[in-house]
Amino acid sequence: MTEPTHGKPLAQAYHRMMERVKLRLEELEQAEREALPQLHASIEHAAEKAVELGELTREEARLIGGYLKRDLEDAGQYLTTTGRDLRAWLRFDVELLEDRMLDFFQRGVDQSRLEFLAFEATEASAEPVEYRSGEITGPGALQCEACGESMIFHAPATIAPCPACGGTVFVRVGEEARGASR
Repeated sequence: MTEPTHGKPLAQAYHRMMERVKLRLEELEQAEREALPQLHASIEHAAEKAVELGELTREEARLIGGYLKRDLEDAGQYLTTTGRDLRAWLRFDVELLEDRMLDFFQRGVDQSRLEFLAFEATEASAEPVEYRSGEITGPGALQCEACGESMIFHAPATIAPCPACGGTVFVRVGEEARGASR
């Protein structure tokens, strides 16, 4: 069977398109390698600015920056390992969030998600990130390790002890855990 006359240009176009896709994937891989360090540098810059403006002490800024890094990395891990979207990680309707907060988390998570793709296999076996009372968390749902009670945060807030049992250790839960904790 012979190839139709118009097939050769189409095959060449296919090949060119594949080369462009390959080039774009290489660019994305480079972005993956740079994403998390850039995100961390942005958080460090924001912390330094808070100290410079007298909003926080250096220790407070370091602590809050650590909480922010933890939340963004936790969201990235969740998105990478589950394939679900940010709405599931937050565990409530995105409309409840202010647009700028969602945009901030989405951009930060997109960057950290790229970094997590690079070592996805090791993340799949990783232990859940622990959150403790007294720490600050971003929006989303946390579940008490001791009794399973859920606490939903619509904005950044200090994590209080579990209202049901007084527990102090929590893990982030997504939409799929909603039915189990009700």
